[in-house]
Amino acid sequence: METETIPLVIDIRKVCMAFSKPSGEPLPVLANIDVSIKEGEIVGLLGRSGSGKSTLLRIAGGLLKATSGEVLYLGARLAGPAEGIAIVFQNFALYPWLTVLENVELGLDALSRPADEVRRRAMSAIDLIGLDGFQSAYPRELSGGMRQRVGFARAIVSDPALLLMDEPFSALDVLTAETLRTDFLDLWTARQLPTKAVLTVTHNIEEAVLMCDRILVLAANPGHIAAEIKVPLPQPRDRLDAAFHSIVDEIYSILTSRMAESIGAQKQMHGGLVQLLPRVSVNRLSGFAEALNAPPYSGQAELAGIAGPLALEINDLFQIAEALHILEFAEFKDGTIKLTTAGRVFAQSEPEERKRLFREHLLRFVPLAAHIRQVLEEREGRIAPRERFELELEDHLSQSDAETTLRAIIGWGRYAELFVYDDKTRRFSVPPPAG
Repeated sequence: METETIPLVIDIRKVCMAFSKPSGEPLPVLANIDVSIKEGEIVGLLGRSGSGKSTLLRIAGGLLKATSGEVLYLGARLAGPAEGIAIVFQNFALYPWLTVLENVELGLDALSRPADEVRRRAMSAIDLIGLDGFQSAYPRELSGGMRQRVGFARAIVSDPALLLMDEPFSALDVLTAETLRTDFLDLWTARQLPTKAVLTVTHNIEEAVLMCDRILVLAANPGHIAAEIKVPLPQPRDRLDAAFHSIVDEIYSILTSRMAESIGAQKQMHGGLVQLLPRVSVNRLSGFAEALNAPPYSGQAELAGIAGPLALEINDLFQIAEALHILEFAEFKDGTIKLTTAGRVFAQSEPEERKRLFREHLLRFVPLAAHIRQVLEEREGRIAPRERFELELEDHLSQSDAETTLRAIIGWGRYAELFVYDDKTRRFSVPPPAG
């Protein structure tokens, strides 16, 4: 007996995406992406910031046109926004001057339905998502969780075959996110949602394992699929289950190995001058290093096991780990982070010694910091405009990544007293001699 073929809802084939640098040259952000999603599947896109997750989601929704490749939706080539595809955004995206009911009705605006049908379907979606009684309320009267429920109701009111979700729970507090995520999964497993398939973006590893049937791990420079992980666990899933932990640990291991590879590759490019830097304050680096150096970790811990006790979001944890690795205060491998000898000294030092050590590592291991200081030393007046370094970075990084990198180096450079930056004049300068 032949197994029945499950229909594809969306088929993304060999998709590449590039944006233009200020010079006019292309800046690749996605390379050779292949994703197929069948009816009944929730597929997650998981990866660090800058890996192209949200860009891929917008291509899947017809909001962005790929540079090359094609997207097939229900067998037809997608050439723009299509009926049957709905998106839930991270930041609610509600109109504050409209009521809950009116915001939800907007989900049917493009379908030109009769007014009575629009009202009936909107009320049905509001009831389904748990907002009955609040149809006359305005967004300002609602909590963050309730506002996001409005976003979900507006998305499902059109009975979409494909639901796209761009970090829909990340703007919510932990308890609210847990409640809304559980309610969504209950509706999905009970087949009460009209949706045939879901593609969701997240940077939360446990959320991906809780929700998804498959997880696509994206790596950056340019964004590509580094791994595909199947999650064969039945719903509802138990975070305390050994099989659940095994999948979480596997993903941490993949992400840390890819992060180390990416850092190494960026150091080889252009002498490391255009390395993407995570925007993490020295206070957070110091606090994390101190916690990791102290019992029960004593300088080494699994990333999966340290996030909860230190109350760190996954993205924040990876940014801190990446910064410590770049500065060679820590190294990570197979999901474990370990302080180097210098990292342990950094964690134990008094403020002035800690600053001296940080300055030494910043100059030695972050070429951009040494480059800015050298340019300042060579210029008349020892002053340079921000644009001087901004343009260098934007030749190789996206505008957003260049901004993040500059903000990171400004914070680190100020702490190390390598240079002064005046945000009003947008100029770097050498600090005056101490004393």
